[in-house]
Amino acid sequence: MTDSLTDIIDPLVRDLVEWIAKEPRAQREVLDAWRTSCPRLMVWETALERGLVERKLLEGQGAFVIVTDAGRRFVRDYDRPSARAGRKADVLTRAAA
Repeated sequence: MTDSLTDIIDPLVRDLVEWIAKEPRAQREVLDAWRTSCPRLMVWETALERGLVERKLLEGQGAFVIVTDAGRRFVRDYDRPSARAGRKADVLTRAAA
């Protein structure tokens, strides 16, 4: 993912994770609300791939999406300058892999 694309998608990923952090969401609700028709803006997929959210099967209730500790840190630290630099470094590391 390029830096410019990261600059576009990271605020959306933060919004998604922040929304889920308010309360666990049914997976269907998350997918309906955050699925995008633009293949270059994969907000849900990016949050899941980065380990910011995870799917959990709740007995008798179905699949839910919850925020991980990494997701809480991402939201908490999002606007810190050091966090912005770290996100760009993570993107470069993933791109090189």
